[in-house]
Amino acid sequence: MIYVIDHNDSFTHNVVHQLSLFDEVECDNYNEINTKKLQKARVIVFSPGPGNPRDYPTTSKIYKQFKGKKKMIGVCLGFQQILFCEGAKIIEQKKIYHGFQSNIKVVSDKSLFKKGKIFKVGRYHSLKLKEPFKIDNFDITMRCLKSKVAMSFENNKEKIYGFQFHPESFLTINGNLLIKKILSA
Repeated sequence: MIYVIDHNDSFTHNVVHQLSLFDEVECDNYNEINTKKLQKARVIVFSPGPGNPRDYPTTSKIYKQFKGKKKMIGVCLGFQQILFCEGAKIIEQKKIYHGFQSNIKVVSDKSLFKKGKIFKVGRYHSLKLKEPFKIDNFDITMRCLKSKVAMSFENNKEKIYGFQFHPESFLTINGNLLIKKILSA
């Protein structure tokens, strides 16, 4: 079972719908966490959402509690939330990307995806990871071809993954493939 933590975002149910193609999915608001579902889940997904990761201390606690114990995936705010919990700084970017399609490239040979592969993805974010960023076992695996902003990370040792973009968006080509590969890892 996949447990999605909803950060009050209109995209959350699109994420749930996409994930339901691969497994049973349960979804609850970050303020109404069901601990039985959380314990039962094999995967925890941190949804997109408004604001800054520091606005969601409950999600930070869940991340820290289950890090290394369950597979975790962060989408957009969820991507930022995981990195924030690891000590990264999340900052405003000069250009806001809402409903914007970008070409991103796999830049790491440690990625589950082939280095050099290019994907078209849907972006909906005004914040980004401040770099340089170096945390053990976390590799930035995809970057925007134009801005070079980090678009995904992988921690294959502890099974923690994140997408700054939205794999469930109609602007993301092959989003189901991206999710399937992560869920299969």
